[in-house]
Amino acid sequence: MSRLILFSFVLLFGVSCISNKRITYLQNLPENEPIGLDEFIPFAEYEKNYILQPFDVVDIDFASANEELTKAFEFQGSRNMRMGGAGMMGAGDMFFLTGYALDSEGNVDLPRLGKIKIGGLNEEQAKLKVQEAINEYFKDEVYVRLRIGGIRFTALGEFSSSGTKTILKHRATIFDAISMAGESNILAKKNKLFLIRQYDGGSKIHQINLNDRALLASPYYFIQNNDILYLEPMKIRQFGNAENFSASLGLIISVTTSLLLLFALVTGNL
Repeated sequence: MSRLILFSFVLLFGVSCISNKRITYLQNLPENEPIGLDEFIPFAEYEKNYILQPFDVVDIDFASANEELTKAFEFQGSRNMRMGGAGMMGAGDMFFLTGYALDSEGNVDLPRLGKIKIGGLNEEQAKLKVQEAINEYFKDEVYVRLRIGGIRFTALGEFSSSGTKTILKHRATIFDAISMAGESNILAKKNKLFLIRQYDGGSKIHQINLNDRALLASPYYFIQNNDILYLEPMKIRQFGNAENFSASLGLIISVTTSLLLLFALVTGNL
């Protein structure tokens, strides 16, 4: 009987134990050169200026000493909505309501100026192109401000709060995104975070290892607008989620122990 109890405890330990190596962020993995504490880690080459794509939403605002000029170039009430409605709905939503959406060909349709192609340009290049268009329309100086309404990304899989999120920054790391989506639970494969990134004319899937300290020098350390993050669950997930996992294991061990005890009684080993 003592052997049966010992076997049950060994089974419980073996099934329920998840190694810290699978759940700890930013480790020095054996296959990589170790990165010590306080060691300087230069950023990898990455696209610092997001390239505008079809269906993106940009906020375009105008300023001039002549207030009547600026009113001619914005939709009625959009400025008041930005000032008064941001507190009620959140700044990220206001960009969608008051901003300008690029069409399928990358054009933005502005009052009086008509369609201007800014797809394929970064923010500064797009701003200059709109500035050139308005300078041809008016001799008076009109200042143009163009920006993306934060970094929008989608989190799916083993996050505590999945869905589409908006980080109101011009630059954000993968850990900013994870923090906003809710840190992944213990049953997530932190070595298999899939990043689906939009490129000109298509998408690519990249795999990220959150356990790896070398991630800090990866070109995917910084997220971009329209990124999709999918965090895969461990195979052990089939036994239950993080909240009921212990209860599921307890049930499995109880059933196993009962079957072993019954077998021992039948075979006369007790």
